Amino acid sequence: MTAESTVPSPGGQPREYGFSPVSVMSSRESDGGFSFPAGRRNAVRRVSWLPLAAVDAVAALTAGQALTEIQRHPLSVVALLLVVVLLNARASLYRPAPLPALLDELPAVCARIAVTWCALAAVFAAFAPDEALTARTLALGCAAQSVISCAGRGTVHWRRRRALAQHPGAALVIGPAGTAQRVAAAFLRHPNCGVRPVGVVADQSTGLDKLPVLTTGEEVQRALIQNGVRAVLVVEPPVRRGPMLRALALAGCELWEVDPDSPSYDRAGRHTLAGFACRPLSIGARRAAFGKRFLDVAVSGALLLLVSPLLLVFAAVLRLTDGPGVVFRQERIGKDGRPFTLLKFRTHRPVDAHEAATRWSVAGEQEMSRFCAFLRRTSLDELLQLLNVLWGDMSLVGPRPERPYFVAKFSQTYPGYAARHRMQTGITGLAQVHGLRGDTSIEDRCRFDNAYIDNWSMWQDICILLRTAAALVRPTGS
Repeated sequence: MTAESTVPSPGGQPREYGFSPVSVMSSRESDGGFSFPAGRRNAVRRVSWLPLAAVDAVAALTAGQALTEIQRHPLSVVALLLVVVLLNARASLYRPAPLPALLDELPAVCARIAVTWCALAAVFAAFAPDEALTARTLALGCAAQSVISCAGRGTVHWRRRRALAQHPGAALVIGPAGTAQRVAAAFLRHPNCGVRPVGVVADQSTGLDKLPVLTTGEEVQRALIQNGVRAVLVVEPPVRRGPMLRALALAGCELWEVDPDSPSYDRAGRHTLAGFACRPLSIGARRAAFGKRFLDVAVSGALLLLVSPLLLVFAAVLRLTDGPGVVFRQERIGKDGRPFTLLKFRTHRPVDAHEAATRWSVAGEQEMSRFCAFLRRTSLDELLQLLNVLWGDMSLVGPRPERPYFVAKFSQTYPGYAARHRMQTGITGLAQVHGLRGDTSIEDRCRFDNAYIDNWSMWQDICILLRTAAALVRPTGS
């Protein structure tokens, strides 16, 4: 399951746009010395879901009460209302885009209304055949509710866009100075976006800056307070500023990742602001993190109980055949560039620490014993990483972690490699179940890993785990 067993395929393109490689942070490092002063957090403008939900509720009630067949069954009107609201909430239709537009969500709204009315007609036909809804009633109900709902939503969106244009929120742009200034200038030319950049956060100034360049945490804090910053636009890999972004999120700022040029891979949940592809950053997404962590603890704990006798057998055989030191410990880079100690069964012994940190070992090394080669070939030497998952250093599913030396090297060579570290690393991942192990392209692994992060769901994790379990019977090596 690891990527370190063979030398990676050469190739890949040099990094562009001034993106820096992932920063490897000390495990005890604080959030970069950046924290929002107590008692002075920003009052961020939050978009309430109530107006849109109220519009949908009124549309359902009005359409239901207007039809005689439905009026005789008040509970059916209530069911109509609840189902539509639940379907719209499930589709995130109460969390509109930064610049909401009725035409963008029109198909989704009308489709859910039609599905709800069809379900209601099916219930009537099954339990009250004598009062089954006619095709005329079904069409009128769908049309009436769709018209009322769309008219109300259009009004709500128009009022919000007007408010954004009249009172744009202050924002900071984080990234290389030249790129950040260019993105900031574009947003200033389009005030209807509702975002007004007031400063750039960069390592150093270019000397031709139109907006002030903030290079220290203290300057960022000062700008945050004085300008009432509500949003942060990130134009570099988020992991580069992980500690600062976490602190800004805790301060109440909305975080947006902005692609200053063409995206290198498809991104779910993209929006367009000032002509740039943008997506909200998931830092602080507690419910998703809780669900993923719950799955990790439940599955890793259960597996450790089941395979603990097998682990003891492996340890005993390794001790008898290869001597002491059956557990191999190695520093790897995890989420936000933080190092941790990865555990494996020792299948071979490097010459020294330098070789262990900088050499890509080969799974079929001749000095391996038959038992060690068996462990590597079947990936059973990875089972100890269940302890890393249980302790919270890793997840069951995520991008595979790598050593600091190779993280720095690949981050400079392969586009998107540093961005993999915005999610917890894992024992297996989307790249691995697509055969990207061994002597395969690092660039392809980056693309699959980033696609996994952008489209993350609990169901996707479960599918990857099932596919990994099925692949364990194939001796493809680690």
